[in-house]
Amino acid sequence: MTKMPDIKDLTHEQKDALIIDLVRRLNELEAKLEKDSHNSSKPPSSDGPRRKPKSLRGTSGAKPGAQPGHKGKTLKRVAQPDHIKIHPVAPVCDACGKRIKPARIAVLPEGRQVIDLPPTRFEVTEHRVQIAQCRCGKQHSGMFPQGVSQAVQYGPQVRAAAVYLTQYQQLPVARTAQALEDLFGLPVSTGTVQHSIDQAAQLLAPAVEQIKQALREQPVVHFDESSMRVGRTPHWLHVASTRMLSWYGSHRKRGSEALDSFGILPGFKGIAVHDGWGPYAGYECEHALCNAHHLRELVFVLESTQQTWAQQMIDLLCQAKREADLSLASGNAALDQSRQRHYARRSRMLIAQARRLNPQQAREPTREDRRGRIRQSFTYNLLRRLQRYAREVWRFIADHRVPFDNNQAERDIRMLKLKQKISGCFRAESGMQAFCTIRSYLATLRKQNRSLINALALSFAGLVVSPLVAAE
Repeated sequence: MTKMPDIKDLTHEQKDALIIDLVRRLNELEAKLEKDSHNSSKPPSSDGPRRKPKSLRGTSGAKPGAQPGHKGKTLKRVAQPDHIKIHPVAPVCDACGKRIKPARIAVLPEGRQVIDLPPTRFEVTEHRVQIAQCRCGKQHSGMFPQGVSQAVQYGPQVRAAAVYLTQYQQLPVARTAQALEDLFGLPVSTGTVQHSIDQAAQLLAPAVEQIKQALREQPVVHFDESSMRVGRTPHWLHVASTRMLSWYGSHRKRGSEALDSFGILPGFKGIAVHDGWGPYAGYECEHALCNAHHLRELVFVLESTQQTWAQQMIDLLCQAKREADLSLASGNAALDQSRQRHYARRSRMLIAQARRLNPQQAREPTREDRRGRIRQSFTYNLLRRLQRYAREVWRFIADHRVPFDNNQAERDIRMLKLKQKISGCFRAESGMQAFCTIRSYLATLRKQNRSLINALALSFAGLVVSPLVAAE
């Protein structure tokens, strides 16, 4: 907390400077209270019931509901039903009272199908082996299948279901055990569920290593990070992803120490898309900044300062995005050079105009004893970033492989934040690492429209499906 100086000892000029400083700080505090998910990086869950955040998309003019040309997902008949039930007519005519002859009865070709689940109950297979003795006296014995080593044990499908429910659908361990009993009549213990998770993490670790190595070779990779808790200790969850690959890692640190330990960014030669957080800039690859963050920050500047340049910059970015989307749809790799120069020139003009309205703060006369950098306003810092990293901000118009925003990574990390909301935290660091390993594998397969349950069951049976076959 800053100690207030004795006003009696200040000159008139120092008092004026103090008043200006206090007003500035008050404005900053009031502005912080106005931040929510539409004008900052705060999550929507923090908005509360005050109001619905405004959308930057604007109105499309389309009517609500499915649009013309939308294929839809109407429930369709199956060609070969599992069961056919014939519902007979009355045996006696209700008009004349005579019995209807079988030769006059026919079955209509049209039918009505009901799709439902069969009665769900677990299935038990008992394995036995034969023994024999040759006439020479040698004893022979059959062999139990690989993996069948206990007198009673759960099969791959049961363990796959336990891992799927906890690591992908994100049910807590106890609720997963209860769900397995309710759905299938299986009295599975929480210890069995946890053992299945630990075993799956061990089995899938080599496949997740393949995902990590594949990401290093991708031309464009999205990066993001978010805080998580292990007990009472703060940790960081990191994600690296593309449209077909997902990789998650956990670390006690957020910065370069964590990024170095993961082994993806060191030596990466592609384009890293991120939100502009400082440690990312230390890697020698190309970079692209998330413009969704810039739009939200510009909305905050517009609402807190009413400076018109912020709206003009919002319009410029949105116009460039629309033009880049049309260009990409036409098969182009980038916007025409003249259009790139237009956006660069217009952006520089707006930034120069904004810098005149938001000059760099000088050291406060009443705080000459303070050392270090001078705290600048939110608007000044945003302008400095837009100017210093202009190439990274506008890379999406110069290279259409790069998207306008970092939504890919944000979508990939969003469901893992839901895990924290459900369970509160991870109880042990090993649990968080296991979750990252299994989730990396399952999220990658989900992006490739592959069956998660089947892949997990095959893994428990000793055959781990490669996560790269469908990604190539």
